[in-house]
Amino acid sequence: MQLDFHQVDAFSQSAFAGNPAMVYRLDAWLSDELMQQIAAEHNLAETVFVVREEGAWRIRWFTPVTEVPLCGHATLAAAHVLFEVYDEPGARLEFIGQTGLLSVSREGGMLVLDFPALRAQPLAVSVELEQALGVSVVAVLAADKLLAVLDSEHSVRACQPDFAALARLPWQGVIITAAGEQHDFVSRFFAPAAGINEDPVTGSAHCSLIPYWAQRLDKTELSAYQCSTRGGELHCRLEGARVKIGGYARLVASGRLWL
Repeated sequence: MQLDFHQVDAFSQSAFAGNPAMVYRLDAWLSDELMQQIAAEHNLAETVFVVREEGAWRIRWFTPVTEVPLCGHATLAAAHVLFEVYDEPGARLEFIGQTGLLSVSREGGMLVLDFPALRAQPLAVSVELEQALGVSVVAVLAADKLLAVLDSEHSVRACQPDFAALARLPWQGVIITAAGEQHDFVSRFFAPAAGINEDPVTGSAHCSLIPYWAQRLDKTELSAYQCSTRGGELHCRLEGARVKIGGYARLVASGRLWL
C-alpha cells in the first residue's frame, strides 16, 4: 500500500516558519494503531488524516504519541492541501471532528478557521504552576487547557519552563499569554504530556485566548502572535459562541509513504 502525504507550514506565508503539519487525504480510515505509527514516523507536532464521509470531511489529529481532540494548525493545513493540491471547489470546507462541526473558509488570501469559543474560568494561582513555569503568574484560568496570564510580552518570550514539571499537571497543556507590544496579545503553548514540549503555533489554544482578550480589551477583532522560535501570526475574531482564526499556509513538501 502507498499513501501520499503533504507537509504544510501553517500560520505562515513562508517556508520554515509557523507550525508544520503532515496531511493525509485517505479513501478510507486506517487503523488507529497505524495512524499513530505514521504520526510517530513523521515526528511533527501534528499529523492529520481526513476522509470524505457524507458530504463533509471527517478529520483526526495525532501527535507523535497520542490522538488529540482538536488541532487548529493541522486543520488549516488540511484545508490548504484540499484546496490547492486536490482542487476542492468553493470557498468553504466543512470538517467533523471530536468536538463537532468545524469549517475553514477562504477570505482573501487567508484561510479562516471557525472553531468553538472555550471561555476559561478563573482558578487560584498555584505554587506548582509558578515553579514549573519559572515565572510569576498574574492570573490563571482554565478551559480544556490551563491559561496563565503573565505581566508582559518580555516575560512570555523569556519563559523557560520545567517541561517535566508541566507534564505532571492535570491539563492537556499550558498556555502563557500577555498583552503584546506589536499585537493585541502574544502567547506560547506547552504540551509535554502529549509529546510536544512547545508547539510553534496553536490554533486550538486561541479558542480560549480570543474570548479572554476580547473581554479584557473590549474588542472582538484582535491580532495575535505566538512567539515560539518559529513564530506565527493569527488574525482573530470573536463571534458569539464561535471564534474565527485566520492565517496563511505554505506547502513545503509532498511525498509517498510505502507500507
